[in-house]
Amino acid sequence: MTLEPLRMKAKSFQELQQIHQRLVEQQQRAAANEATAREAQRKLNAESDLFVRAAGAVQPLRAPKRVQLAPEQPAPIAFQQRLDEQRVLQESISDEFDASTLLDVDDALSFRRPGIGLDVTRKLRKGHWSIQRELDLHGLRREEARESLAAFVRTACKEGVRCVRVVHGKGLGSPGKTPVLKAKVQSWLIQKNEVLAFVQARGDEGGAGALVVLLKPSPG
Repeated sequence: MTLEPLRMKAKSFQELQQIHQRLVEQQQRAAANEATAREAQRKLNAESDLFVRAAGAVQPLRAPKRVQLAPEQPAPIAFQQRLDEQRVLQESISDEFDASTLLDVDDALSFRRPGIGLDVTRKLRKGHWSIQRELDLHGLRREEARESLAAFVRTACKEGVRCVRVVHGKGLGSPGKTPVLKAKVQSWLIQKNEVLAFVQARGDEGGAGALVVLLKPSPG
């Protein structure tokens, strides 16, 4: 037999010895772990027996009664907010509304809603109702003026205000010195159901540059 086969056999024998050694080591570790676990369980049982001997006979506590809570309620719907939003949409006012046919043809082009007598506009012109609020629209663009007027009327009615003054200016600074905003304000006010009547303000209250407006009484 040559030397090469002998070397190969020797090498294979050494590998088998190494494998055998590893298996022996694994078995020893497993046995040690098992012995450790048994010892831990023995100590646990001994402590349990010690407690039972010290405490005597015991009974497990009854499970406490639990209150069944109602499921969490969903978040409340902002119902009033929806109503307010719907009301704002309903109260929207248009720039295309022609109010000229609804104005009383007098020296000041006053307005009174159907069912409101002439005596109301006469009293309004004479200052029968004291002015409680004022809105000045000077310097505002048309969109800004319209939104400000709608909000002003809505808030005034909510607070129970009856008589207000709206200052729109005489239009002297407008191109052609035409009082464009004045006509728009008249049209917007007529479209507001809260407005019962309005007249041109007296000279000491703004004259042709302002309107005195009578609002519906508060429902409450």
